[in-house]
Amino acid sequence: MITGIIVALPEELSTLTSKKIDKGSSVFISDAIVLAYSGAGANNAQAASELLIAQGATCLISWGCAAALSETLKPGDLVLADNLIDADNAQFSIHSDWHSNTRNLLSSTLKVHTGSLVESNTIVATTQDKKHLYAQTGAIALDMETVAIAKVARQNSLPFLAIRAIADPVSMDLPKAINHSLNNGGDIVLSKLLLYIARHPTELPGLIRLGLHFNAAKITLKLIASQLSNVTAQPSQG
Repeated sequence: MITGIIVALPEELSTLTSKKIDKGSSVFISDAIVLAYSGAGANNAQAASELLIAQGATCLISWGCAAALSETLKPGDLVLADNLIDADNAQFSIHSDWHSNTRNLLSSTLKVHTGSLVESNTIVATTQDKKHLYAQTGAIALDMETVAIAKVARQNSLPFLAIRAIADPVSMDLPKAINHSLNNGGDIVLSKLLLYIARHPTELPGLIRLGLHFNAAKITLKLIASQLSNVTAQPSQG
């Protein structure tokens, strides 16, 4: 049994390993766990999922951060989605022994939130847009990769789990510097970010606040990573 874990960002990868991985590549961190650093977006996540299956993965985990759509979720909160909504509003549930066992395991140390997670093809930056998406879908959180990974798992009849920590609360508009600093691959280019801050210094407090939120999410992910051998011990479709 080999668990494949897909992460989109290097900061998310650092919660699982100190090994350096090129984007689009993978590495085994144990005999039974292989990680892929996909980069942002559905296409990258799909490619990384297929890579891990080719390397022998028999179950898949979407791992990393998410944006909150429900105002009850705060930075660092854990979401174990039990329903997924794609960009075309199609839904499918995650009801499995693996999901139930993981929820019970992590509930001993963390508050576990379940509910729907919706796919977004773009960054949802404003409080207004997050509230609108929540009203439309009822989803409590969103990201850009989980649904793509889940679809690959389903196509290959493999167990699937989404482990996501909130980094971006509903109440916060993302700093404009983020969108202005992205390249075509969805990565933040540091030189672009610094130049934008130099030209728009009022963006700095928002970036600092976002950094603190992201750190709260990373703390949660690291805590789960310390229990990863137990999380990955009994994956089952149920």
